[in-house]
Amino acid sequence: MLAGLTAGAVEDAETRAATRPLADVERDALAQTPAVDALAALAPAARVKIIAEVKRASPSRGDLASIPDPALQAARYQEGGASAISVLTEERRFKGSLADLEAVKARVALPVLRKDFIATPYQVLEARASGADLVLLIVAALEQPLLTELHALVLDLGMTPLVETHSREELDRASDLGAKLIGVNARNLSTFELDRDLFGSLAEHFPADAVKIAESAVLAPADVAHYRAAGADVVLVGEALVTNDPVSTLHAFLEAGS
Repeated sequence: MLAGLTAGAVEDAETRAATRPLADVERDALAQTPAVDALAALAPAARVKIIAEVKRASPSRGDLASIPDPALQAARYQEGGASAISVLTEERRFKGSLADLEAVKARVALPVLRKDFIATPYQVLEARASGADLVLLIVAALEQPLLTELHALVLDLGMTPLVETHSREELDRASDLGAKLIGVNARNLSTFELDRDLFGSLAEHFPADAVKIAESAVLAPADVAHYRAAGADVVLVGEALVTNDPVSTLHAFLEAGS
């Protein structure tokens, strides 16, 4: 599943590159206003912080919400107390786009994450050209030399890499990069099975200076409390916020993580 999603995202980027060459994207990326400091926004605090996700669909759950106005959805996340916004830009299975990211970035002051299956420098440059402050890099999808190259490019462009892991071996690879923002995704992107206890089993192995992010399997306040008790600084939430009132749901989640 992960290999197919990554290959599709790269193919779609190559299609865009046919009409928007790399040189043009690089020019637009370098002309962007500086990225928001996501590490500061997500730094450990007295209570959990939340990355709220604009997410229309997923391969595991199908359609979740139409979200005709992603900017309004993000504004409600900001109102509810989110510390950052994640925007799915993958087109085929998640029904997102770079236009969604651009609309969100124009509306909110929070740092914005491009969440996609990034495997080429072109996609990283696209993210910055569209205003992204963070870029997701999935360790399982990338060999270490390419992961190292993309991680360095994200930093060179002034953005923050969110390095996603699913195992101790992948967490060690993220540590070798010097990653400061590391996530553990409870959903295995090869099988799409969930393990809510995976984060807790890996929390003690994070680098001492890294922000610890728990991803997936968050549907209720108890899930946030579970991750917070296991050591999470930040929890990434998608489905629960697009299928319920986002402001009241965020308030309940933040209270549970206090």
